[in-house]
Amino acid sequence: MSNEQILENIGQLVEEERSLRQRAGGLLPDELTRLAELEVQLDQAWDLLRQRRAKAEFGEDPDTAALRPAAEVEGYRS
Repeated sequence: MSNEQILENIGQLVEEERSLRQRAGGLLPDELTRLAELEVQLDQAWDLLRQRRAKAEFGEDPDTAALRPAAEVEGYRS
């Protein structure tokens, strides 16, 4: 996946997240679940993009960057 594809994916996820957050009257349980999933997917996508950019900066192949598990990416917050 190229940087451009990752950024396009991020844009789509952000748009869906905004749409859910703008819902008046609150969210249904399945929408809350989806919102949580979107947050994790966004964290993973940003992490992958950062990995790719770092590898390119240091002369490594950005295509060797890999999507990290949600538990690992979410663990960065601690």
